[in-house]
Amino acid sequence: MNTEIKTTVSRGASSQKNSQTALIGYTVVALGLALFIRFFVAAPYVVSGASMEPNFDNWHYLIIERVSYEVGEPRRGDVIVFDLPQEGGRSLIKRIIGLPGETVVLKGQDVVVVNEAHPDGFALKEPYLDPANLTGANDMRVTLGPDQFFVLGDNRRVSADSRVWGTLPREQIVGRALLRLYPFNEISVLPGEARYQE
Repeated sequence: MNTEIKTTVSRGASSQKNSQTALIGYTVVALGLALFIRFFVAAPYVVSGASMEPNFDNWHYLIIERVSYEVGEPRRGDVIVFDLPQEGGRSLIKRIIGLPGETVVLKGQDVVVVNEAHPDGFALKEPYLDPANLTGANDMRVTLGPDQFFVLGDNRRVSADSRVWGTLPREQIVGRALLRLYPFNEISVLPGEARYQE
């Protein structure tokens, strides 16, 4: 009887040890998967500042995905998060306006893009902008290099963007806005993304 009890206790302890080992294993796998997703697939960001109003406000909670730019190229109109070239560790959110090899011309409130398909240029129509926000440094011409982008904030009146600190190197782009999860009444996929008639 004592032997049977001891055997039962021994099995119970072994089973408990196996459960603990399995739990630790699952925890390590889950943590590894979470870190992999966080650093290589998608990451959460919270908007701070007025540079993308009226389309993005303070405390908007975004998921930025990193994968699509590993297999494809950023497109005009994408809303992206990137690391500011001059300040390591500081991330900004802006909209891609000019692509590598293009010339972007800002004159007054007009944005004209010159490229191989449009040697005379075409004017961007930007219905997502608030006319009250269309002021600021808007008289320049920039030709982009092979891996350079020209980005602007939607609130041109206050945005510090390529008009201020220059072109954005491809390597600084973290990813594009995939989801807006907060505020709840503005939950959306690819929030703020725009496409243009060229």
